[in-house]
Amino acid sequence: MKRLVHLHHYRALLRRLFIALFLGVSAALVVWLFHRSMLGLEWLLLDHGSGSLVAAAAALPSWRRALTPALGGLAAGLLLWLYQRYQPLRSAAPTDYMEAINTGDGRLDVGASLVKSLASLLVVSSGSAIGREGAMILLAALVGSIFAQRFTHAREWKLWVACAAAAGMASAYHAPLAGSLFIAEILFGSLMLASLGPVVIAAVTALLITNLLNGGQTPLYIVEPFSAPLPIQYLLMALLGVLAGVCGPAFLWAMESSRRFFLRLNLIPPLQLALGGLVVGLLSLLFPEVWGNGYSVVQILLSSPPSVLLVAAILICKLLAVLASSGSGAPGGVFTPTLFVGAALGSLIGQLCAMWPELGSTVPILMALTGMATLLAATTHAPIMAALMVFEMTGEYTLLPGMLLASVIATTIARGLRPRSVYHNA
Repeated sequence: MKRLVHLHHYRALLRRLFIALFLGVSAALVVWLFHRSMLGLEWLLLDHGSGSLVAAAAALPSWRRALTPALGGLAAGLLLWLYQRYQPLRSAAPTDYMEAINTGDGRLDVGASLVKSLASLLVVSSGSAIGREGAMILLAALVGSIFAQRFTHAREWKLWVACAAAAGMASAYHAPLAGSLFIAEILFGSLMLASLGPVVIAAVTALLITNLLNGGQTPLYIVEPFSAPLPIQYLLMALLGVLAGVCGPAFLWAMESSRRFFLRLNLIPPLQLALGGLVVGLLSLLFPEVWGNGYSVVQILLSSPPSVLLVAAILICKLLAVLASSGSGAPGGVFTPTLFVGAALGSLIGQLCAMWPELGSTVPILMALTGMATLLAATTHAPIMAALMVFEMTGEYTLLPGMLLASVIATTIARGLRPRSVYHNA
């Protein structure tokens, strides 16, 4: 009898393993296809094939640079508005994978999720200051939801959506451990700790497939190797955690205020998204760096930071662009824009600290990395995930203890000032 029970348990483990592997592969393919579609649309709309929206914006004449994000927002808004207007029945299933996991049964609205992802593709390819990774993870979760409903029992639907979402996050950010921990924090109280096994397997599988599709294994951000931080640098990282703990809630408050402002205008979705895009376009006349999710600018901050005044000016314009994009309802994520704001804030503090040579010549880059982790922790209330994500995106293992310390400080202060995270506001 015990042998039969053991055999049944072993078969169940194998089944979960193969499903997690399948979802990992599927999520990586979905993320890769979305990225390729984005590159193709950029080439079609912007006559630029480098993959850098900032470079594409810089190469455009002023009138196109100002109008392209507005036209992208208009097209995305029309798509969303027409779908909502002519959809005969409102589905009970959400288009937010976190809602499907936390309060739903794991089902996602297939049609609405596809339309939302297509609208996101339009706005991110036309320069909107919103993250493309949100749509990537949504599509990965949608694959998991469809598979789960067809081939698994209803009690497992949440688990497989979680696996697919973690795999999508791992593929988009090259961070399987952080993706797994992020999903685990969302699922706390609704799934047992033992369920983390399939989530981790799916995330690692997605990263391996992503590396194969991209032709090699490289960190998302290239950074010169760091030695272990000095004791005074640990203190600076902790102090930046305090600052991020205050700035995180302020950033969330600003996004809420922007959303309320756009709602008070009482515009139909196409005009609302077009207005948000127009703000981004006008700001890009000053600095083309406001286009996109900020990835290429963060890479510059982590390699050869510009002057303090230039970083401050770009930060202000980029922050306004992010608020305009998110407030107008542009479909996408604010995860990567948050990393940008944190990196720019940290770079500013680091360059000011660099005036004292005893603090080390690498302190601007060190503080930029710490800013990424701490502001992310302050807005998500997930300090371990935030520190691990920056470590995985850069490969800088020696900085992990200091980032963990600073991220915990940032989260503690942010929770005291504002108990609700960015995902509770969505």
